[in-house]
Amino acid sequence: MQTIELTSPLSSPLSPSDVQSRVEALFHRRDLRAVLVKRSLDARGSSLLLRHRVEVYGPDEEYTPYAAPQYRDVHGAEPVIVVGAGPAGMFAALKLLTLGRRPIVLERGKDVHARKYDMAALSREGVVNPDSNYCYGEGGAGAFSDGKLYTRSSKRGDNREVLTQLVAFGASEDILYDAHPHIGSNRLPAIVENIRKCIEAHGGEYHFGARVCAIEGEDGAFVVHCADGAHYRAPKVILATGHSARDVYEMLRSGGGALEAKGFALGVRVEHPQALINKAQYHGKWRPGIPAAEYSFVEQVDGRGVFSFCMCPGGILVPSSTEPESVVLNGMSNAERNSRWANAGVVVQIEPEDVPGEDPMRLMDFQQEVERMMYRTAQSCGATNPMAAPGQRMQDFCKGRLSASLPESSYHPGVVSAPLHTALPPIIARRLQKAFPKVKIGGYYTNEALLLGVESRTSSPVRIPRDPQSLEYVSRPGIFPCGEGAGYAGGIVSSAIDGIRAATACCLKD
Repeated sequence: MQTIELTSPLSSPLSPSDVQSRVEALFHRRDLRAVLVKRSLDARGSSLLLRHRVEVYGPDEEYTPYAAPQYRDVHGAEPVIVVGAGPAGMFAALKLLTLGRRPIVLERGKDVHARKYDMAALSREGVVNPDSNYCYGEGGAGAFSDGKLYTRSSKRGDNREVLTQLVAFGASEDILYDAHPHIGSNRLPAIVENIRKCIEAHGGEYHFGARVCAIEGEDGAFVVHCADGAHYRAPKVILATGHSARDVYEMLRSGGGALEAKGFALGVRVEHPQALINKAQYHGKWRPGIPAAEYSFVEQVDGRGVFSFCMCPGGILVPSSTEPESVVLNGMSNAERNSRWANAGVVVQIEPEDVPGEDPMRLMDFQQEVERMMYRTAQSCGATNPMAAPGQRMQDFCKGRLSASLPESSYHPGVVSAPLHTALPPIIARRLQKAFPKVKIGGYYTNEALLLGVESRTSSPVRIPRDPQSLEYVSRPGIFPCGEGAGYAGGIVSSAIDGIRAATACCLKD
């Protein structure tokens, strides 16, 4: 096998069949197999190019295409309870089908279509349904956050098991080789629904409105009690509850279970005109039909990383609060990425030693207090919607002055001019003020950019410790914490991979 690179104009991306034809013509041979491994955009030269990394196999070299998993009929099989229907929970349930176990998926929120009505009420009226919002519900937080699939590392597991299944359930094959693949918030709901239908068709179960409030051991099995009065019994439990399920951490702690404080990141959402980012990243070569430009950066400020997070080109900002009287923002993009704005979280790394105390929940308490401060700040500055965000122009923020006016924003609940430089904790504000002028993206540091508070749900501030070999909860063998909520993943793909690992470990532990 040898690896070669093929290029094409941005307007003419090569498909796998195009790559095969090009390789045959290049080598004057028809007995070669060409495999497109990666496709990426190169804007460095005088023209915009797509670079295609291709593996070429000779007739005597073995190439085995990755085979999608085969699901088994598990009607009547031994059950495994899966708490949470986000990426970790969904892919744990799919893995259980391949291993001959019957997943019983308990999701506190609503199905992926019904939860849209609660998210609409959140944006329009500021009404928070604590069990159905941008964080809770079928598909998890990632279902309405662009569907970025950037994890390419294999250290946690094989991402092909995730990506090939997403394609089988409706995603474009482009995600198998694009350098920065994404699905789009408008397309993810159908894929999430197709996953559920597959699980149910093979004998698994889904229960919505099933917020878990207690897990008890009984006669060698677990009984999981839900707030609606229902209870479910199984020998094993996979805990895949996501990074915002504070009540789950409290439930574990009240039963004497171990928790650990875990570092996370907190900051602001930054919104620029997409045209400004296009001009900077494409060096003035952008034109209609070219994808909206992305960006990323990392700076070191006073011993902590300051970095961009969850960048949404051509995206919009949405409210992600999970409780009343708090303001949390997130970004999302549809598949076309065609809005007038670019947004990203710009966040500061926070370590357990940055928040005094010994309580393993102290970083989550810190997170919650900042979210509540954003609400109080916005309301004191004249907000009319409970989800309105405090905002400040970038240069005004860095210079410590209130913005006399704010640019237009995609954030539907509204933005009010507020002193974010004093509303944010000093350990956050000071580092952001130093970082923004240092960003090496042309035109980035500008008063055309709007900062909105707060971006705080980057990852879980709590870890549920598990045995590194068995993956069982150290305090209760037979429970397998996984995904973002357990503190072992970040993003759709890594969470899905961790869910697969938990399901595999669960079935090995008999």
